[in-house]
Amino acid sequence: MPRLNQFRFYIRSLMLIHNQVNLPSTEGSQCTFIDFSNNNIISNVNYFPEARKGRCHIYSYPSRMQYYSGITNNFPGGLYTYVRVVLLLDEHPFEHEFFLRIQKSFPFMEQLSLINHKSQNRKQSSELNNDNRNLSVIQYSFLNALDIVEVHDDYIEQFLFDTKTHLQNNVLLCINYKSLKRVTHNFTRDATRINCTKINELILFEDFSRYHYLTHRNITIIGIDDDEEFQNTVKVMQIMNMSNDDLNSIF
Repeated sequence: MPRLNQFRFYIRSLMLIHNQVNLPSTEGSQCTFIDFSNNNIISNVNYFPEARKGRCHIYSYPSRMQYYSGITNNFPGGLYTYVRVVLLLDEHPFEHEFFLRIQKSFPFMEQLSLINHKSQNRKQSSELNNDNRNLSVIQYSFLNALDIVEVHDDYIEQFLFDTKTHLQNNVLLCINYKSLKRVTHNFTRDATRINCTKINELILFEDFSRYHYLTHRNITIIGIDDDEEFQNTVKVMQIMNMSNDDLNSIF
């Protein structure tokens, strides 16, 4: 194709790791496209030892994709103005600074899903110093759906504390009821009150018996007995009215 001046693409792969020695690397993937002189190529390879899986993203930049899934702490950054749906997951903690990077890279993000069961390290340091004043409040201007079902309680605080996050009005929140009750101190915690008033629709996983300052919102109960994180995430995204074609574009 002698007249082809520019080639836009997005390649995503999932690897199962079983005692492999020579695993692909980000540098190796990048070298594959060394002859693409007219394209800026970004590659990112991540491994999850606990899950025995690996994920690889290779794409041309700037990108026009609307979905970006499987973002870890190794996210290379950049500006993605077309992306509307984001999935974050890692076996290492996400700190406050990471979410700042995500907000800046995806300024028009509308739906965000998060999978991380590791507690934040720097949050503990802030608590010891009893000082959150140095944290920049992250504003999600276009976020209208937030899935934090498969997370450690620290990330619920990350998004519900008004000292860390500013949510817009009319947000759909998907969350585990027991976790929500725990983090909000049985729905009485002042630090979570402001952002909770921004929630227009609340989808609770597992049964619940009582709630207070969320009573005027639209609440749905989802009963799921499934330990597979991705199954829960897919179900949440289906609840968010995402089609099967959209889901196939993400996973």
